[in-house]
Amino acid sequence: MTTIQTPPGYVSQDLMNTVNAKKGSTAGASVDADKDKFMTLLITQMKNQDPMNPLDNAQVTSQLAQLSTVTGINQLNTTLESLKSSYQSSESLQAATMIGHGVLVAGDKVALAGGKGIMGVEVGSAADKVQVIITDPRTGKDVQVIDMGAQQPGITPIAWDGVPDPSQMGADGKPVTLRDGNFLIRVVATRGEEVLKDAKTLSFDSVASVTTNPKDGVKLNLPTLGVVSMADIRQIL
Repeated sequence: MTTIQTPPGYVSQDLMNTVNAKKGSTAGASVDADKDKFMTLLITQMKNQDPMNPLDNAQVTSQLAQLSTVTGINQLNTTLESLKSSYQSSESLQAATMIGHGVLVAGDKVALAGGKGIMGVEVGSAADKVQVIITDPRTGKDVQVIDMGAQQPGITPIAWDGVPDPSQMGADGKPVTLRDGNFLIRVVATRGEEVLKDAKTLSFDSVASVTTNPKDGVKLNLPTLGVVSMADIRQIL
């Protein structure tokens, strides 16, 4: 009589290959297919076992436990994929409603047009004093300091009129306004003598369109600031 000795760990290796599928194979094979594969391997192993050295209960129990693990992983993957798809659909609908709306995102620039500009500040912890400093990038000089006083944690939008000094009048008798264009902004927040590190400036832009794909998820297209994710939006105006 010819006896085929089954190498130890034979079934275990096949189960591991099922979990760690190679590229090009069908990802996430069905749970029923995994069970059928396991039972085929187990029956083959039992048919060809050495009668003088049969499988013991510990081996069979271990292999059954591995089957349970593989089955659970596949079911979890299926559930996660379903949740991911549902979340992306919900996020797409939410993003679509933002088209045409103004938003604040992390940034260090403010655009001034016709004496109007919008920016924002996000303070992570309570500050005794918050100042926004505006710099002309052409000269590198600070042109205005906006004193916001004490601020609690949160986001504060700022409407800027581009008037550095209301007391300075032009030939037309109106306050001198800075030229239109982009200016740099930075924030200095302090509490007592401590300079806080959790305060940052926010730039303004509007949502022009929304892009959705399975790989990158939902992206918002901003005319000036480029492509951002939903998580990058700090406030909708």
